[in-house]
Amino acid sequence: MQKKLIILCLAFTFYALQLKAQDTKKEAERIKTKMEAFTSKTGTITKFTDKYLPKLNTTYGSAETRVRMVKSGSLTGYFYQIVKESKYSGTTASIEYNDLIEVIKAIKVLKADAIKDAIENSDYLENKFVTTDGFQVGYFISNGATKWYLTLEKYGSDNTLFIDTGDIIETAFSEAKTKIDDIKTQLSF
Repeated sequence: MQKKLIILCLAFTFYALQLKAQDTKKEAERIKTKMEAFTSKTGTITKFTDKYLPKLNTTYGSAETRVRMVKSGSLTGYFYQIVKESKYSGTTASIEYNDLIEVIKAIKVLKADAIKDAIENSDYLENKFVTTDGFQVGYFISNGATKWYLTLEKYGSDNTLFIDTGDIIETAFSEAKTKIDDIKTQLSF
């Protein structure tokens, strides 16, 4: 009787561990970005059209920027893309139009906060805005110096751009929004 009870307990424990492992695997699956969700539809023709914008000047060089229009079936999406090339690969942020508008609003708030935060004289302070896709714009203050940054992707390494001022970021994002608005206007005729 005890052997049967022990075997039954072991079987139940093994079964419970298998269920837990399956739940963990589902949680570990990476969530698709808006660009990935928009472009990964099977059985649909997907067309990409790029309009290049001026390079984004960074502290250590520059990054390519563009507006990407994506037609997938009868749907059209607009994305602002920032491309950081590195020695072995590249990183691309694809910021969907509605997120772009939210980022522009956040940049205005961050710029005002940066002025106030610089006065606080903290040892370290960081303030940022993060989109649902994991794109980040923000600044940190260390040793009295304010440094702005963009984190292009949620996962991976070598995906951060450092920018000298918030004005540079705001100008680049505003230019992207204007370009998308122009494209939408041209297509509506």
